Amino acid sequence: MERQLQALRTPRAAGLVGIIFALLLAAAIILVRVAIPDESSDLSNSWVADPSRRHTVQTALNLIPFAGIFFLWFMGAVRARIGAAEDQFFATVFLGSGLLFVATLFGAAAAAGGLLVMAGASGADSQLHLWSFGRHVTFSLLTTYAMRMAAVFTLSASNIGHRLGVLPRWLSLLGYLVALTLLFVTGSIAWSELVFPVWALVLSIHILVGSLRPGSRASRRR
Repeated sequence: MERQLQALRTPRAAGLVGIIFALLLAAAIILVRVAIPDESSDLSNSWVADPSRRHTVQTALNLIPFAGIFFLWFMGAVRARIGAAEDQFFATVFLGSGLLFVATLFGAAAAAGGLLVMAGASGADSQLHLWSFGRHVTFSLLTTYAMRMAAVFTLSASNIGHRLGVLPRWLSLLGYLVALTLLFVTGSIAWSELVFPVWALVLSIHILVGSLRPGSRASRRR
């Protein structure tokens, strides 16, 4: 009985936590992009002197730990849903890339948080080269490393879903397209990293809606 109840809850849990993760990550990315101008701007360091922009970035940083927590929960719920049918190779890639994504995301947040603390302590008129260095480190961790791990995670999840037949063809193709975007486009085109939380949101809604349908596997087990 307990195992059956767990089978009923897992798809809905994966859908719900995935939606929350997608919304939190998207909000954090949008807040950072709005507060910190593009690096091609001559005023790329002017955000340090603006308390409202610093507050916006701090709000984004406060969202990232919760996004990471819900992402880990999302991974666990998806793996529980797949169960013993998962391929060990792709399951290892799925788990490893997800953990590295969270670790790199937290590293980017820590770097940005340290930059904010130093900005408040010494002011914006000094150590502008340090601000530029910290900004580049933060964006490199976010757009180059975290998003590459997100690409591997998306690719492995889409491949597992396609192999097991738990994802429709269009959703698997969307995952492949998102993975390619994260691998080759993110870092050169601003805002392109938003495709990852959008994909996670679409996937989570699909899982949640599927669990509520009368003909779903979870419903048939009642």
